[in-house]
Amino acid sequence: MSPTRSRLARLVPFGLAAALLLALGQAATTAGAAASAEAVTAGTLGRTTLGGADPSVIKVGDLYVAAKSVDGGIAVRTAATLEGIAAAPKQQVWRDTGGLGEVWAPEIVHHDGAYRIYFAAGTGAAHRMYHISSASPASGYSAATKVALPGDKWAIDGAPFTFNGQRWFVWSGWAGDTNVEQNLYVARLSGATTSTGDRYVISQPRESWERVVGNPYINEAPQPIVDPNGQLHIAYSANGSWSDQYCIADLRLRAGGDPTYVWDWYKSNGCLFGSHRATMMSGWDPTLNVDGPGHHTFVLPRGDATAGPPSGNRFPTMFHAVAKGTPYSWSNRYWYTGTAVWWGNTTYSRANVPGSPTNTGFSLKFFE
Repeated sequence: MSPTRSRLARLVPFGLAAALLLALGQAATTAGAAASAEAVTAGTLGRTTLGGADPSVIKVGDLYVAAKSVDGGIAVRTAATLEGIAAAPKQQVWRDTGGLGEVWAPEIVHHDGAYRIYFAAGTGAAHRMYHISSASPASGYSAATKVALPGDKWAIDGAPFTFNGQRWFVWSGWAGDTNVEQNLYVARLSGATTSTGDRYVISQPRESWERVVGNPYINEAPQPIVDPNGQLHIAYSANGSWSDQYCIADLRLRAGGDPTYVWDWYKSNGCLFGSHRATMMSGWDPTLNVDGPGHHTFVLPRGDATAGPPSGNRFPTMFHAVAKGTPYSWSNRYWYTGTAVWWGNTTYSRANVPGSPTNTGFSLKFFE
């Protein structure tokens, strides 16, 4: 999340060799004095050399492709390894020559033979989702086209995905025209930039552990992924990103559930990845090396939510956070490499709402 948003509102690892963690967390060094101003030498386990927020990384064949908001537009980096993204040269693929405004959180996928980047742009209440595409990962992108979402309200952090043969879009937005709270919405896509039907709220920041910092309170940065049982999850970030209370939580769609029906979604009973024990879900531990982890990406083949790895295998993630011992501020955020694993037989519970009060299935554990 960009610092300008504030003006709108004002596991420990289990049973795996330490060598694997070190390999996954190995940070690249800067490419010399001519390196970009956003690149600094890494020192903390898992940290890349990229300063900033909102990582988005996919794998296409043997290539890792990352998109980042920078220099008044969007840059793409490509590398042969996930850690190599940090030292890879940035290729500016789009600039805001039309005066759209602040450019936030580009999300890259590879779908229908094209690289597609979805991003938010605008000023204040004018933020909406936009799309650019190219046959090549680092050049040749189209002009920006507005994504026609139902209701045409403030929208950020959008991500497309396919589930049960239907293309969907999930994003963080406002119910109306003022920032009362940021909710998560889904809608059906009929094309890369067109939707069909209504938008449907699937999460609101109403639990005590996601209302520690806010006013307005926030659910944002939704990341879709399908678990080994075929159930859809939307992992998202809660609490204000200007605070070290920022954390990652989970929504799990019940087996056979309707993605548009809010009560078919079950929310984790606390943060699954965060730096404060008081807000963590029971059985989940706070971070050891970073504060306020959030706005993550599952590094999936082509960014395909259905390509979630099987149970028992760690799979790569990236997230932004601030190193422990460092003042928590937007300027101190870095991209971090990490891993996640499916965690079976996990019950999410709720009360005083329609449907079953509990749902048991896979959850996620995140590692630095």
